[in-house]
Amino acid sequence: MSVSMLSTFVKPMHPEGRRFVAIAAGLTVLLFVLWSPLGWIGVGLTIWVYYFFRDPERVVPARPDIMVSPADGVVSLLEPAVPPAELGLGETEMLRVSVFMSVFNCHVNRLPAAGRITKIAYRPGKFLNASLDKASKDNERNGLAIALADGRQYGVVQIAGLVARRILCWAADGQDMERGERFGLIRFGSRLDIYLPEGATPLVRIGQTMVAGETVIADITGTTNET
Repeated sequence: MSVSMLSTFVKPMHPEGRRFVAIAAGLTVLLFVLWSPLGWIGVGLTIWVYYFFRDPERVVPARPDIMVSPADGVVSLLEPAVPPAELGLGETEMLRVSVFMSVFNCHVNRLPAAGRITKIAYRPGKFLNASLDKASKDNERNGLAIALADGRQYGVVQIAGLVARRILCWAADGQDMERGERFGLIRFGSRLDIYLPEGATPLVRIGQTMVAGETVIADITGTTNET
């Protein structure tokens, strides 16, 4: 019981966060030396940094022919849009689902559906509020084009936000990845755009809360039948 309770509140931390936690902890010690009330503020900051870089295990749905959310957060957009040109997905509109991540969400990104990475394209840009529609076009971003087993393609785009200053992507061109597998991380507030493959049916609504690797965002058979 105690182990279960502990795991509820203490989550694994992604290695990317170790140096940031170390910096926050060092600053906390300095603040305690200067004035103890400031030190307690540092303790809160250190806990928040650890919390930001948490990387909990997720239970990926076993149901075939679905896509899961690539990020924790809230669905902020659901509309047709032309994918970024650098992904090579064509000029025809695809249905775009945008998931906005606040600084309190887990920021580890997971692949929505199993497939082969056919292209990875980074584009520098601005750092506008990631919840804005124009952030898809103007902000710094990193996009992945993924081919499904049946040949259809979809796209996932990591978009930097107002305070995000680094996009990390661990996937590689030509790599085969499983649904729910970790592929990247964005530091400190951002957004993920998912361009659904042809024939996919979205199963989410604007304002819905997403859990990366677990929440189903679309049926890629083009039907809405539940099992």
